[in-house]
Amino acid sequence: MTDQPQSLRALFDAAKADKTALEHSVEPNSKASRDLVSAAISKLQECQKLVSQLSLFSSNEGLEDIPSGDLQFLTVDYFLAELLQRSSSSDRGELLRRATAEYEKYLTRLDQYELLSASDRKMFEQYLENPFTFSLASKNDAQNRRDIKVARFRQEKELKQKLEYFSQNQTRLQNDDDAVRQLYLAEISLYNHQTFQSLDMISQELEILSQMRNAPPRPDQTLQHDSRRRVDADRTGYTERLDAPLAQLLGRQKGPLLSKHGKPLQPFTLTDRRTELQRGVFRPSHNLPTMSIDEYLEEERKRGGIIEGGNNEQPQEIDEDDMNRADNETMKARAWDEFTEDNPRGSGNTLNRG
Repeated sequence: MTDQPQSLRALFDAAKADKTALEHSVEPNSKASRDLVSAAISKLQECQKLVSQLSLFSSNEGLEDIPSGDLQFLTVDYFLAELLQRSSSSDRGELLRRATAEYEKYLTRLDQYELLSASDRKMFEQYLENPFTFSLASKNDAQNRRDIKVARFRQEKELKQKLEYFSQNQTRLQNDDDAVRQLYLAEISLYNHQTFQSLDMISQELEILSQMRNAPPRPDQTLQHDSRRRVDADRTGYTERLDAPLAQLLGRQKGPLLSKHGKPLQPFTLTDRRTELQRGVFRPSHNLPTMSIDEYLEEERKRGGIIEGGNNEQPQEIDEDDMNRADNETMKARAWDEFTEDNPRGSGNTLNRG
């Protein structure tokens, strides 16, 4: 095992000890828990700086070039991402995006050293296509999602059993470099498995946060906003009411009408205007008809506004045997002919003749 600066190993062990305390000893969501998370995050960030300064990993190296003792530091980014995901902040979305970036850094480095299985590499490619919508299974297929969840639970159980097997004999780990290497590689396999589950959970949480930001305000928030607007209106005198106060509609000045002792403070007139205003509150904006169409027509007929009937009688035919009537009709026709001869068309119009 290659010797590393005591500060890096000690710092990394201390950060993992804080993480273990968070899972087993400290009450969740307490102040002690939040303080411990912050302390562990600071230690892991310092570990990242030391790993970079010591150039422990390089893209030009292969997995066989990494000393067995240095393999554990490949998981620094994973632990940091996990603690960021667990921590609290006023901007939860930004915190989750930071955790996602650390998970991505962790998977990228493992992919360079070919420490991702075929299935993990396929999921990593799927994640890179759209990081913030990544999902282990279709969100619309509940049965498929349940089956994948069960399968991944079994895989995780097998990985934990394998890890437990390699870590049982501490004496062997101190003297057998190959056993140490197998232990760290088993840890990395387990953390790879848990990383994709965490990315799936982060994607779901970011979607919920997005929906909350775009959701309409709750009724209590609307009431609170309206109350603030009413207070501001009282202070400035401005109001968004479309109707004027009742006192203004009644023609009164501002201020009380009577003093405490009943003495009038301003002239007033007793009127039923208040009742009229109350009646007009819910009336329509247009005038409603006061009678039906039939009633209106009947009223017009009584006033003589409607001309009814008309001469629809057919002209009666002259009886050829009625000589007196035939003579009368003949005389009428002759008289009309004589009149038209004596009075040509237009003879009565004496205007505009020069």
